[in-house]
Amino acid sequence: MSNGDIFVGEVIGTAILILFGAGVVAAVVLNYSKAKDAGWVVIAFGWGFGVMAGAYTAAPLSGGHLNPAVTLGIAVDTGEWDTVHVYVAGQLVGAMLGALLCWLVYYAQFEANAEEDISQPTLGIFSTTPAIRRPVANLVTEIIATMGLVLPILAFGLTEGLGESGTAILIVSFLVVGIGLSLGGPTGYAINPARDLGPRIVHALLPIPRKGTSDWGYAWVPVVGPLIGGALSGLVFNAAF
Repeated sequence: MSNGDIFVGEVIGTAILILFGAGVVAAVVLNYSKAKDAGWVVIAFGWGFGVMAGAYTAAPLSGGHLNPAVTLGIAVDTGEWDTVHVYVAGQLVGAMLGALLCWLVYYAQFEANAEEDISQPTLGIFSTTPAIRRPVANLVTEIIATMGLVLPILAFGLTEGLGESGTAILIVSFLVVGIGLSLGGPTGYAINPARDLGPRIVHALLPIPRKGTSDWGYAWVPVVGPLIGGALSGLVFNAAF
């Protein structure tokens, strides 16, 4: 794979991931959405389907990492670092693009916050916020949840035929659903630095009425936690397998 293919694949795949993921949260929480109050299970499956759609689309070009924590875990395990920066750049750009597309899809609902004089903070649509703000505990949650993602992904590579058949991507999609249902309650399960940082930047820049803060004081947790989790996954996998 060329650097150009990797970058384009990760941009497109991550944009689809965030479009679906941020989109399902917007559908559930925004006023005047037909899916209003559909609940956490719907959100978890929406993110899982986003992973499936994005990864299958990106796979022919880049392998479909869509996540700097996954890219880092693979690099730590294999020792191959030459393309890490290309993957991460594509993932961050793609995450920002996906957030922008989500805003366009739900533009009327976002505008209703001003037109109907509805005060509704919107950061949770784009990025994660903790249920209880305790940075150390939040960081630990993100580390563990990310290891629950990256370690299995690395292990799937040992199962002959999964990669060739494309089944591995489907399994990872359901893995993300499971992480959301089981481990997502404390922090909203970023488990992906680009998924959180890119949309947070877009949230800060977009002219969303009554959008509230972009919470930059917390923004380091969903970046640092998944990176630590990804690196630890690579180390553990390399040592154990």
